[in-house]
Amino acid sequence: MSLLLLPEPFDFALSTSRFRAFGTDLANRLVDGTLYRAVAGREVRICAASGGVDVEPLDDETRPVVLKLLGAEFELAPFYLWADAGQPPLASLTLRLAGFRPPLQPDPFEALVTSITAQQVSLFAAVAIRSRLIQSLGTRVGEAWAFPTRERIANASEEDLVAVGFTRRKAEYAVALARSDLDLHGLAALDDDEVRARITALRGLGPWTAEWFLARHLARPRAWPAGDLALRKAVQVLYGVEVHSLGPLLDPFQNLSAHYLLMGSLLP
Repeated sequence: MSLLLLPEPFDFALSTSRFRAFGTDLANRLVDGTLYRAVAGREVRICAASGGVDVEPLDDETRPVVLKLLGAEFELAPFYLWADAGQPPLASLTLRLAGFRPPLQPDPFEALVTSITAQQVSLFAAVAIRSRLIQSLGTRVGEAWAFPTRERIANASEEDLVAVGFTRRKAEYAVALARSDLDLHGLAALDDDEVRARITALRGLGPWTAEWFLARHLARPRAWPAGDLALRKAVQVLYGVEVHSLGPLLDPFQNLSAHYLLMGSLLP
C-alpha cells in the first residue's frame, strides 16, 4: 500500500465513524479498520497510517477520490482557533473531536440521491434503503460496492426504486434527477446561491437537500442546513437558541460547525 498524506490534524477512526454509525454503508464499506470504496471499477482499500492513510491502489484516479472522501478540503486549524477564541460550546467539541475531518461524498449524483433517501426518515432507515439500492442497481467490486450510475437510475423504473424501499414520490424524484439535463459536475463552478437555485428547481429537491449538497459534496464553508432536525436539536442542546439565529454567528465556519455539532450529539 502507498501512503497518502493528509493535512493535520486527522483522526481516521473519528473521520470514518459515520460509515458505521447508522448501519453498513456499502458504498463506503468499513470492515475491521479498512475502508473500501469502488473507484472507476476498481476496489480501493484505505487504512489508517501515520501522517495520513495507506491506500491501494494509489494513483491519479484514486487520489482525488480518497482525499475528497476523507475531508481533506476542510481547514481544521483556523476553525479550531476561531472556536477557541469565542465559541465555548464548539471549542469543547473541537477538543473532544480533535482530528475529525467530516467525510465528503465524492460524486454529486450519489450525494443527491443519498439526500433523497434521507428525506423525512431516520438515518438508520436511509442507510438501509441506500444499501438495498446499491445491491439492486449498483455493482460489487471486491469488498466494495459501486453506487448506481446516473445512467443506470435513468434507465430504471420508479417501481425498481420502490422495490428497495423508496416511497413513490422519492422514486419519482430520483429518476427525474437522473433523467434531467442538470450538469451536476458543473455545479462546483457556481456560487452557493446559484447551486441552491439549480438544485431546488428540480422537483422534490428542496433547500435541505441543496444545503447538504453544499456541505457534504462541495465543502462550502458557509453551508448551514438549518432545516435538519438533528442539527436543530444539537443547537438547542448546546447553545439554547434557534438554529437560524445561530447560523450568522458562526460565519465563516457554518459547515464545519454543523458537522461538529452533529458528531458531538452522537457521543455519550
